[in-house]
Amino acid sequence: MFINGKFEENVSGRWIKVLNPSTEEVNCLMPDGTVEDARRAIDAAEKAQGAWEKIPAVERGAYLEKIAEGIRKREKELTDIIVREGGKTQGLANVEVLFTADYLDYMAGWARRYEGEIIQSDRPKETIFLFKKPIGVTTGILPWNFPFFLIARKMAPALVTGNTIVVKPSQLTPENAYVFAQIVEEVGLPAGVFNLVNGRGSVVGQELAANPKVGMVSLTGSVAAGQQTMAAAAPNITKVSLELGGKAPAIVLADADLDLAVKSIIASRVINTGQVCNCAERVYVDKKVKNQFMEKLVAGMRQVKVGNPCEVADLDMGPLIEANALASIESKVEKAISQGAKLVCGGHRIGDRGYFFEPTILDEATQKMSIIQEETFGPVLPVVEYTDLDEAIRWANDCEYGLTSSVYTRNLDLAFKMMRSLKFGETYINRENFEAMQGFHAGWRKSGIGGADGKHGLEEYLQTHVVYIETQE
Repeated sequence: MFINGKFEENVSGRWIKVLNPSTEEVNCLMPDGTVEDARRAIDAAEKAQGAWEKIPAVERGAYLEKIAEGIRKREKELTDIIVREGGKTQGLANVEVLFTADYLDYMAGWARRYEGEIIQSDRPKETIFLFKKPIGVTTGILPWNFPFFLIARKMAPALVTGNTIVVKPSQLTPENAYVFAQIVEEVGLPAGVFNLVNGRGSVVGQELAANPKVGMVSLTGSVAAGQQTMAAAAPNITKVSLELGGKAPAIVLADADLDLAVKSIIASRVINTGQVCNCAERVYVDKKVKNQFMEKLVAGMRQVKVGNPCEVADLDMGPLIEANALASIESKVEKAISQGAKLVCGGHRIGDRGYFFEPTILDEATQKMSIIQEETFGPVLPVVEYTDLDEAIRWANDCEYGLTSSVYTRNLDLAFKMMRSLKFGETYINRENFEAMQGFHAGWRKSGIGGADGKHGLEEYLQTHVVYIETQE
């Protein structure tokens, strides 16, 4: 635990085993934190916030830049930890480390840019000011799939705008957050501005959402976790920012560059073993090019390199995160086949140690199948054939999620039609599903509330104060 600028021993005496998903061996033991731990961290954040807010924003940003530099100095160590904890390929883990450092620099750059307003008044001697001010104490509940980057995604905009924060890493991937806290300590960030509490979501996470001293709670996780967070925050009317699940459609039009479509869709499906909320989760392909597309798609998926990323550097995919995830994927594939889908490739566990699963394609899927409607979160790709583009659009929008979507076409008119018609927070046209830090990552429907990144993500951590000044002269 890192609370009020210091590392603390585990006073509870209880520990949680953290496993390597590639080997099922124990990586480390994580403190099983208590409600009291969370409350002490929140109290420290509250005590530090007033003084932190008074520091000029550019100085707050400078601390983020120092943390970014500290991350780059420990690039190899952090990459290895992320590979070991999450089963991520070495290349993707390294991208996460460096992207996190770049993200901190990017958010630091907003220190001189975020602004208030002067509003025109109806009265001749009045001036109306709109100030943007910090919310106060914020909390971040982190997922396991991008555990290191999500620290920065929640912490950087909070700190540069004058808030303080308490974060809880996933119990599956806590070690990278421990190193992040070491870097925070090394750069001399004022005590209480950043705090780290380990533990279970049902205990620590619940307190981070329910505590009346918290002004905003941000969670990245499942819909169920989002619902629990909202319920915990509701009595205090605490602001919530939620990034939840996704069921991204990829629509392949008849005029698409099929090689590009296949390459991008596979990249968007097997990244982090399909355990990314903006992954391509279902494909709709025009009947006119279905056979060609499937031939290329199957060939591409069969070439995906799967293995233990702790041992092999050049891989496309590692294991699923835990035994429950493996069991869930096996069950979903079996159910899809029982509902009439055709298994084209993959569909089975790899080996008997580690949570590895074959890259899988299911053909002849239909709109009402569970594999089309429910989030999979694994390397399984169902394919639906369509004959009418408007019908494909309706099918794509027929989903309780609304995070990302993708389109493959060379026709600019049709591309704009898709942009106008798709009901998702993001649409990628002729490229893989991966957001930019200067964009705005936000979902519709059950994919979440609020969002992250860019100007609009920064403003999630601000509230307004309007002042009316009427003079006598």
